[in-house]
Amino acid sequence: MSERIYLSSPHMGGQEIKFIQEAFDTNWISPVGPHLAGFEQDLSEFVGVPYVAALASGTAAIHLALINLEVGRDDWVICSSFTFAASAYPISYLGAEPIFIDSEAESWNMDPVLLEQALLDCQKKGKMPKAIILVHLYGMPAKLDEILKIANQYQIPIVEDAAEGLGSNYKGKMLGSFGEMSVLSFNGNKIITTSGGGALLSKNEEYISNSRFLATQARDPAPHYQHSKVGFNYRMSNICAGIGRGQLQVIEDRVKKRRENYEFYEQQLSQVEGIVFLPEPEGFYSNRWLTCIQIDSKKTGITPEDIRLELEASNIETRPLWKPMHLQPLYKDCKSWQNGISDQLFENGLCLPSGSNLTNADLERIIEQIFAVLP
Repeated sequence: MSERIYLSSPHMGGQEIKFIQEAFDTNWISPVGPHLAGFEQDLSEFVGVPYVAALASGTAAIHLALINLEVGRDDWVICSSFTFAASAYPISYLGAEPIFIDSEAESWNMDPVLLEQALLDCQKKGKMPKAIILVHLYGMPAKLDEILKIANQYQIPIVEDAAEGLGSNYKGKMLGSFGEMSVLSFNGNKIITTSGGGALLSKNEEYISNSRFLATQARDPAPHYQHSKVGFNYRMSNICAGIGRGQLQVIEDRVKKRRENYEFYEQQLSQVEGIVFLPEPEGFYSNRWLTCIQIDSKKTGITPEDIRLELEASNIETRPLWKPMHLQPLYKDCKSWQNGISDQLFENGLCLPSGSNLTNADLERIIEQIFAVLP
């Protein structure tokens, strides 16, 4: 069996071990220390947002963002439907109710038209959502001009889920810098990793200060252990932050390589009738975290699942696109505004191996196996 090719595996740059060793040498092993503050500062400078809290996960960051916005039981929160479930889970943690918005075809992200229809409906019912969780899917920016205009009109704060979008930009401005609060993820499969981890960013210092307080068990300033609020064990460790500092040093190279992967796949596969890619609209710049294709089974004679299974048999990992939240058993009874776009993307889509550590030989092997599957 050939060596396994993963969908998106961690890729160390070489400098991470120096930060880790420094943490060991100085005994800063806990969720405090100089790398934590340093990583937050590095992220602040890279994304262009002044205040950052490094946390245990992107999910934790969304949870704290919603708490800062005082989301509670029976409140409504609008969320992209075409996303990983972690975008929506924190809504459920708080006993609130999600309203899912389908995608538009140009970026695969939240449809501004459906968003406005949903908000008009909420207005008629006399109850407005407390927040909008806007996801930038697979690193592609959403239609931010349209969505921000609508959110501002209805005075609904945006929690910008840029978990997949670090290094992407919209009209020259980094993703993660548009929301009232913004979320990043450093899970092992992301464009950079801290092994596990995430961050919450905001221009509002109070949000970040409160998030750090809540993320460290909400311990009041007292010589004994005193707690006036429910807290969480959500802070990133100094060691993980050290990994992140090393990873940020190579992020531009990582984005460049992932975009090269996309260009290679597009060049090789766009000649096949029935296989299409997601191009960048004007002003959009994607990190191409994952390269995704749409497969028309009527034109190709084969389904995405056929390709996935055949490549898996060759020890090559691929993955279906996200199953929309409005199709998930957990959320089947929730309000949703649909146009069929994400259903179609889920049915016809496949994520190809996209790691920045893929070699030319890896890419050639993947393409060879895809063509071997096609009739």
